[in-house]
Amino acid sequence: MSKFTVARARQFIFSLYMSCIMSLMISGIITLINTGMADGFLSRWIGAWLVAWAIAFPLVIFIAPLAGKMADATVARLSGPK
Repeated sequence: MSKFTVARARQFIFSLYMSCIMSLMISGIITLINTGMADGFLSRWIGAWLVAWAIAFPLVIFIAPLAGKMADATVARLSGPK
């Protein structure tokens, strides 16, 4: 596998994991805040997570490279001239 293909695969897999974990945690916290631990909490959480993940995954694919470039630029600026 070429380095380019490995890098693209890594970016895709990273996006999958990152969006899954973040959307799961955030949807769980928001569902808990909004409805409490009432009956049906788990089914409401999973429903909210599926919607959140369906939105988060494509966004992470496109936003992660931009965020990486922004982080690189910020670190370069903070570290001063070479």
